Amino acid sequence: MSNSSVRGIRSDGVGNTGTGSGGISPGDDLFAAVDIGASSGRVILGGLSGGASRLEVVHRFPNGVVESDGGLRWNFDTLFAGVLTGLAAAGEAAQRRGARIASIGIDTWAVDYGLVDAAGELVAQPYSYRDPRGQGAVNSVHKVLDQARLYATTGLQFLPFNTVYQLAAEPSLTGLQALLIPDLIAFKLTGQRRTEVTNASTTGLFDAVAGEWAGEFLAALQLPPTLFPPLIQPGETVGTLQPHIAEATGLPEVTRVVAVGSHDTASAVAAVPASGPDFAYISSGTWSLVGVELRHPVLTEASRQANFTNERGVDNTIRYLRNVGGLWLLSECQRTWAKEGYEPSLEELLDAAAALPPGGPLVNADDSYFIAPDDMPDRIRSAARVTGAVLSEKPAVIVRCILDSLAAGYARTIADAERLSGTPVNVVHIVGGGSQNRLLCQLTADSTGKPVVAGPVEATALGNVLVQARVAGALGGTLRELRQQVLQSSSVETYEPALAAPRA
Repeated sequence: MSNSSVRGIRSDGVGNTGTGSGGISPGDDLFAAVDIGASSGRVILGGLSGGASRLEVVHRFPNGVVESDGGLRWNFDTLFAGVLTGLAAAGEAAQRRGARIASIGIDTWAVDYGLVDAAGELVAQPYSYRDPRGQGAVNSVHKVLDQARLYATTGLQFLPFNTVYQLAAEPSLTGLQALLIPDLIAFKLTGQRRTEVTNASTTGLFDAVAGEWAGEFLAALQLPPTLFPPLIQPGETVGTLQPHIAEATGLPEVTRVVAVGSHDTASAVAAVPASGPDFAYISSGTWSLVGVELRHPVLTEASRQANFTNERGVDNTIRYLRNVGGLWLLSECQRTWAKEGYEPSLEELLDAAAALPPGGPLVNADDSYFIAPDDMPDRIRSAARVTGAVLSEKPAVIVRCILDSLAAGYARTIADAERLSGTPVNVVHIVGGGSQNRLLCQLTADSTGKPVVAGPVEATALGNVLVQARVAGALGGTLRELRQQVLQSSSVETYEPALAAPRA
C-alpha cells in the first residue's frame, strides 16, 4: 500500500480544522456556514484571505435521532437553538476582527421535512429518514405512480425514506406546508418560505428536466398543490433576519440568508478540487454519495434499474450518483463496542485493520438492513454469513470488512456511472470525513484502479462559503473557477492504485 500510515477520522465524520488552517485575517469579508449532519452541527466562519479560502469552526452542537411521539424524530427546537448560538458566536468572532458577516448559508441532509401551519408554527418535531414509516407507504404510492413513471420524470433513486413516501404516510396535510430541513431553518431565521432546488430534487416530486415541481404527481397522490413553498436557486437571497433573530444573535437585521447548495452533498460536490470534467466524486461521511457530474439527467430504464439518482447541483449541474453505505457502519460499531467497555481509538482500529491481508469477505454496505441503529457488529457478521463467510468477533476484522466492502461498492458504482452516463472517469475525488481515512482511500484506489485524490475534509462548508462569497462579489466566476479556488486553498493527498488487478 503506497500510504502505509493509517490515520483516523472522528467517528461522526467531522474534521476538526477547515481549509486554510492559517486562520481568518482581520477585515476579511466573512460568511457564516450552517452545516448540519446526522450526528452533529457546526457554524463555520469563512472568508477569503491572501487568495485562499479560510474556515474556522466557531460553534459545534450535537444532533441525533430521538424516540419521541411514536417514532424516530429530530429535535428541531434544540437544533435551531444550536444554530442561533453558533450565529451569535460567529458574529462575535467577526466583530473581534473588525469585520461583518455578509451572509448566512445553510446546508443539511436531504429528504426530511417539518410541517408548518398557516401561522408558521411547527406542528411536530420532524421525522427522521431512519424511521420506518415511509416503507409502509411505498406500495400505496406505487399503486398510483409506478416506479418507471416516477423515475422517468424525477430521475430519483428509489429509497424507502424518500420524501414522497414519508408524505404519503402523513395522516393529514390539510392547511400545512412542508419545509425541508435547511429551508425550515431559513424560514425560522427570515420568515420567508422557499424550497432550495438541490434539496427539492431529492423529494421524488421534482421534475428533473423542467427543474420545477411535478404538479401532476402532487395531484395524483392527492397532495396539496401548495404543499411546498416556491423554488429558489443557489445564489439567490432567501431574506434577511427577523428582528427577534437579530436580537438573539446580535447580528444586524440586514444580514442576508443566501441559498447555497442546501443539500450538503451539493455543497460538497461544488468544492471538489477537480481540474477537469472527467472525474468521479465520493462524498464520504455517514453516507457515501458516489457519482459523476453531468449537464443533463440520465432517465433511461437501465439507469433506473441500476438505482442511480439525478439530483440538482450548484449552477444547474446534475449530480448523477448512487447512495452507498458509509462510515455510519463504523461509527455504530464503535458505539456498540463502547457500550461493551471496549474503546480503542479509531487510529488503532484502522492500523489493526490495515495489517490484515486483502481478500476478506465483503457485505453489501448499502443494504437497508444497516440503516437503523442497533448492534452493528452483529449485523455485519450476520450479513457475511449470508454470503457463506464467517467473520470473527475481532473488531479489526469487522473494520476491515466494512472498509473493503465500502471500497468495492465505490468501484462498482463508479463503473456503473461511467457506463450509464457515457462519461469517462480518470480520477476519483474523495471529500468529507472519509478523505482522512487513509486505509479507505487506498482501498478505493486499489478497487477502482484509478488514482484517488483525498480532500478537502471540509468540502461541504467550503462549497457553502464559496457560493456565498460569489454572491457577495468577493469571488467571481464559473463553477470550474470556484474549484480552482479550492485547489489553491486545500491540502490534498493522492493515492495511486496498487499494481494488482482491481477487485469489484
